[in-house]
Amino acid sequence: MLYCLPIIQTARLTALHTARRYDTHTSTFVGIALALAWSTCELFILWPDFPVPAFVLNIFTRSVVLAVIGRVLVKLWREKEYARTDTLTGLANRLELLEKINIEQDRSKRTGRPYSLLFIDIDKFKDINDGHGHQSGDNALIVLADILKTNCRNVDIAARLGGDEFILLLPETDETSCKIMIERINIATEQAFDELPYPLSLSIGHTTLIGNTHDPAETIAIADKHMYMSKRTKY
Repeated sequence: MLYCLPIIQTARLTALHTARRYDTHTSTFVGIALALAWSTCELFILWPDFPVPAFVLNIFTRSVVLAVIGRVLVKLWREKEYARTDTLTGLANRLELLEKINIEQDRSKRTGRPYSLLFIDIDKFKDINDGHGHQSGDNALIVLADILKTNCRNVDIAARLGGDEFILLLPETDETSCKIMIERINIATEQAFDELPYPLSLSIGHTTLIGNTHDPAETIAIADKHMYMSKRTKY
């Protein structure tokens, strides 16, 4: 068990710092090193009565077992991590967002403090994909995700629902602060995409609520409706 602890920790850190589509051999190398250390300690304790063939066999079998344990744990932790994370942008996904909204609604009900939700949609995103390619579209999503991360507080939750739709959950945020955040995001987006070969603008709807008068999906739908009202004023 003592020798398993380093491989468990290595697998955990590896899973958290590598993307889902990549594999890693770090846990394998650590497993081999641990097997070598384990068998060497055993050899010194029993020397000279410990047979060399048994020493070699122990290194091999322990390396295999520890490496397998490490790789299995990496996959398990990676799946757990990405089950709640959007793989392209690194933001929270719908599952994680719904859970966080539930938590924030309960807190708002206890404290009486408001929370806000921003529903963000990229205008004419299809034109970017059609005119510049899907790689440019993906790059636009990543840039926007970075803008949201940069302008968020630590307590805020930025999520991607799918496609070009994003959500910002803003705990303890009233309508006035919400509008300030919208303006900040629009300015940052305009500055970031001014240097790229394709312009990009956003339609943002918001809602500010107290307590859990709506379930999370209904709360998102309210902000979505306001986003479409904002989009209609542009076109």
